[in-house]
Amino acid sequence: MAMAAEGRGGVARVREVRRRLAEEGPPRTRDREADFETVTVPGRDCDLLRDLLILEGARTVAEVGLAYAGSALAIGEALLTVDPPRPRHFVIDPFQKRDWCDAGWDLMRSAGLDTIASLILAPSSIALPRLLAAGVTADAAFVDGSHRFHEVFVDLYFLRKIVRPGGLIVLDDAWAPSVLTAARYYERNLGWTVLPDAFPGGTATALAAGSGDRPARRCQAMRLPDPSFEPPFEEFTAF
Repeated sequence: MAMAAEGRGGVARVREVRRRLAEEGPPRTRDREADFETVTVPGRDCDLLRDLLILEGARTVAEVGLAYAGSALAIGEALLTVDPPRPRHFVIDPFQKRDWCDAGWDLMRSAGLDTIASLILAPSSIALPRLLAAGVTADAAFVDGSHRFHEVFVDLYFLRKIVRPGGLIVLDDAWAPSVLTAARYYERNLGWTVLPDAFPGGTATALAAGSGDRPARRCQAMRLPDPSFEPPFEEFTAF
């Protein structure tokens, strides 16, 4: 009972930090015009991400990219709402101190989420293999790091091995050609399934109209196959 009460109090604290972030912005930003508004995941999408993770019953989540912590706070709220015995949130951002001056991590700390979250100050191409080698298994992942094709592709390669079979991987800026193309490989060759209704009412992309098979929403959720599998060498679908 004490743990449940603490969880409820923790959720209220996170919600208050999220409210202040939305209304007042972060404690500090980079010296770029409208940087917070440009970089952060919109509040509505963060709410939908939170709800998706709660529905999933997520206990452990890996996240690539912290910046101003909009999505990280939503993930933390979801984990506290699910209230598993040992919630864990691995947050990877090599630039959090250098570029963001710990703005996002300070918000996580003010919400009390540093008790369940670990900040990894290394590139995801280094951090994710380390998590894999340490035996970390996640229920879901949120990917919002570099949008270069090769780096997104590598993120998804390792997350496929970290996120449990049947788990979720959510991509921010899924409309971007580099992100979309990387995700398409895993969809067409490794059995990942796009969940088109995962972000109802989420931010529509500027390229949604007349953009062929590009996602109509900013965020895209994909479910990994269960069981996982490796395709034969001879089988390859162009993407």
